[in-house]
Amino acid sequence: MKRFYRLIFSTLLLLPLLSSAQTITILQQDKPTSIRGLSVVNDKIAWISGSKGHIATTNDGGTTWNWKQVKGYEKADFRDIEAFSDKEAVIMSSGTSALVLKTIDGGKTWQEKCRKTDSVYFFDAMDFADAKHGYILGDPINNKFLLMETTDGGETWAEMKNAPDALPGEAAFAASGTCLRVSNGFVYIVSGGKNSRLISLKPTGKEWEYTNLPITQGKQSEGAFSIALGKNEGIIVGGDYANGKKLDSVATIYKVRPSLQFVSPQTAPAGFQSGVEYINSGTFLSTGTTGSNLTIDGGANWKQFDTTSFNVCRKAKHGKLVLLAGDKGKIAIFKM
Repeated sequence: MKRFYRLIFSTLLLLPLLSSAQTITILQQDKPTSIRGLSVVNDKIAWISGSKGHIATTNDGGTTWNWKQVKGYEKADFRDIEAFSDKEAVIMSSGTSALVLKTIDGGKTWQEKCRKTDSVYFFDAMDFADAKHGYILGDPINNKFLLMETTDGGETWAEMKNAPDALPGEAAFAASGTCLRVSNGFVYIVSGGKNSRLISLKPTGKEWEYTNLPITQGKQSEGAFSIALGKNEGIIVGGDYANGKKLDSVATIYKVRPSLQFVSPQTAPAGFQSGVEYINSGTFLSTGTTGSNLTIDGGANWKQFDTTSFNVCRKAKHGKLVLLAGDKGKIAIFKM
């Protein structure tokens, strides 16, 4: 009983903090592209990528944006982007054809680094451990997730022979570029469909580890869409994109100490979420077509503070700038 009252008291203390200080401000919108790729380099530099071959860059923290349609790729759907500076970036088109392009002149010109014309190839997400070593995750082929690797900054790509197994009806979602994360040498994948799992590889490991997730699953539109890793815990979000208002099992807390476990939130995000990002100690931001939610206690309690639809949210690799992006060229800034 004492524990129950302590829980109620701590929740009440959190509510004012979760309702008064968070804002999302639209910076750009009404562009003919759906944005799912977002890479924030620092507090000044960020890149976005989207459908119909569109990319955009900012060098002033999002105040102004320079839009381009990549010549020769006007029909490409660039679902993810990884930027390293104001000059260098790699973009990924889901397919068909599934493509990887790279620029070293701020997006003025792009070089094609990989092309998969077979319709079985569909790229879902991309992430880099550092400026040289990166991965691309694709939908399963012959019961194996496609996993491609580069060790030269995206100049060349090779399919990994040690790719993780996929169950029948299992796949990954190309929704925000965050169903794949690389952190401290670990590779993390979250999946959905008929099965929703956390799939991970240790830095020195040769065997993938598979763990079932307590996230809504069973249909092609359901499962885990995104994972973010903090100092003491990780957060996995998802749900059912075909039924965004469905509230049950849309998030879980991932803990490895003292042992691997998944903990359900006491108060969950308000519906389907396609992306989640670590902000600082205990604080995570999630977003989706139903709006944006925030937790400041490591995922135990979430509060929806904005109902605007977005696809992705990302924080600066080197800094504090947090941006969101979505359909119709919508780009916004988050502050707290």
